[in-house]
Amino acid sequence: MSELLQSNLKLHKRILTAIDSSGRALGCVRLLAVSKRQPALEIRKLYALGQIAFGESYLQEALGKISELSDLPIEWHFIGPLQSNKSRLVATHFDWVQSVDSEKLLTRLAQQRPTNKPPLNILLQVNIDAEVHKRGINPKDLHQLAQQALKLDGLRLRGLMAIPAIKESTQQQLHSFHKLTELMQQIKPLSADIDTLSMGMSTDLEAAIAAGSTMVRVGTLLFGPREE
Repeated sequence: MSELLQSNLKLHKRILTAIDSSGRALGCVRLLAVSKRQPALEIRKLYALGQIAFGESYLQEALGKISELSDLPIEWHFIGPLQSNKSRLVATHFDWVQSVDSEKLLTRLAQQRPTNKPPLNILLQVNIDAEVHKRGINPKDLHQLAQQALKLDGLRLRGLMAIPAIKESTQQQLHSFHKLTELMQQIKPLSADIDTLSMGMSTDLEAAIAAGSTMVRVGTLLFGPREE
């Protein structure tokens, strides 16, 4: 059994255990494989094991892999900070953007999404713990930005994403995740398309799933250490 297959099975078992412990339904949580700094060959191998969605943070690196793997119907997610001057390439090549945090970025992505492609799925990134040096919108601005997103052709608002501050205990992790879940409940009535809560990584996915996550983002536990 290959190391990639072993790590994949181990991670899925961990996710399933967390779902069961939380009393939630099977299939309620998707895995986003964070493939930044991983070669295209490893992505191809993991795809062959059934993984469809992959997350990238570095645009130029991602574009090379998207081109090399164009024979596979991979669902590509952009999950890193996005500068507005690079939005056209993201709008053209990705299926999802999880790091939208401004009206300017929303507008550019909508205008730049090719008309021959389906609407770009977007998540609004929330700075849930009000960290000074972290990207994301202030929770008080969420409702207004969500309403703006829903007005724009070429976009499909799917929900929220957050990267909480590192916490020392599960209870502290839960506190942050519950705050995001509450915000999700506030905007969910705006559209039937709002169904995705992207929160939880390798160190806190159990707490995230217990709080209502529908998508966890994991990289190193799947692929091993990244190439630098």
